[in-house]
Amino acid sequence: MRALEQHERGLAVRLAALAGFVDSIGFLLLGGLFVSFMSGNSTRLAASLSIGDGALALGALGLLAGFVGGAFLGAMAAGGNRGAPVRVLMLETALLLAAAVSASLGAPVGLTAGLMVVAMGVENAVFLRNGEVGVGLTYMTGALVKLGHALAAAARGGERWAFLPHLWLWAGLTFGAILGALAFQLMGGTALYLAAAGAGGLTLAMVEDESRKQAA
Repeated sequence: MRALEQHERGLAVRLAALAGFVDSIGFLLLGGLFVSFMSGNSTRLAASLSIGDGALALGALGLLAGFVGGAFLGAMAAGGNRGAPVRVLMLETALLLAAAVSASLGAPVGLTAGLMVVAMGVENAVFLRNGEVGVGLTYMTGALVKLGHALAAAARGGERWAFLPHLWLWAGLTFGAILGALAFQLMGGTALYLAAAGAGGLTLAMVEDESRKQAA
């Protein structure tokens, strides 16, 4: 997170909020599985296998595979540095819009969730650097570890406010998750139209940013 430029940090927080929004909807839609938090799905997979719940295990495995597939598609979309974040965000927006349409048409939950999880896998390629994820946007374990380490460094006399970027990233996802849960209660799966609109707005903001860079 600290390796990003200031305007990129703001985008990262907003993308984390979008991921939290989508994941909260997915969690409620699926009754306890996730579309962005794959550590949780891995634990659910292992636990369901141990108690012989094949249906739950299959669902968790499908989500894990979808997320990996989304990460693959995101990396492919980001191929080549020029305009990479815009291409990734355009793909994510299209997937979230497709998920919203799926939900509004009453399609099987598995189809809607599949589109959501692929979109979340795609999102993590926005800040791809030399084939490596610059910052995790749909999962916060790493951010919380870095938050704790930065607090420890500050306690030893290091940079006092170095923890703030990691805290803001976590706060963004958490706030987005709250909004997602509220939206789901009011709108059901069609709340995904709000997620698609948010992703579209971030895409347009990124296009404008790229234009300013080229004009400078």
